[in-house]
Amino acid sequence: MKSRDNLIRLKRFQVDEKRRKVAQIETMVADFQRMADELDRQIAEEERRVGITDVTHFAYPTFAKAAMQRRDNLRGSVAGLQQQLEEAREELAEAFQELKKVELLEERNQERDRQAEIKRSQSEMDGIGLTLHMRGA
Repeated sequence: MKSRDNLIRLKRFQVDEKRRKVAQIETMVADFQRMADELDRQIAEEERRVGITDVTHFAYPTFAKAAMQRRDNLRGSVAGLQQQLEEAREELAEAFQELKKVELLEERNQERDRQAEIKRSQSEMDGIGLTLHMRGA
């Protein structure tokens, strides 16, 4: 009984860990996307301020070029994190399925134990009833 409880606890812990990992990656993706959007805003503002939108123009602001590079790097990181997120979600789904299997097995075992106890109790009652019936006859 104890080993099954420990197994269930372990599976729940694994599910919780997978959930935390998914949440952490989701937070990172959101943060990186927010930073990339902020860089987009800053680039547009700098282009508007200078009046040059052609990246190949000799007077294009170096701040805007650097911001574009950082933005592109962030978007590349987001793409990589999206893949990690998908894998983490799959791992979470698998861990959850394993937990449910173990919990179902535990429920079945408990039901089997309850049924055995009911049979044992009924057998005792039948024995008492038979003994009382035999004494009365």
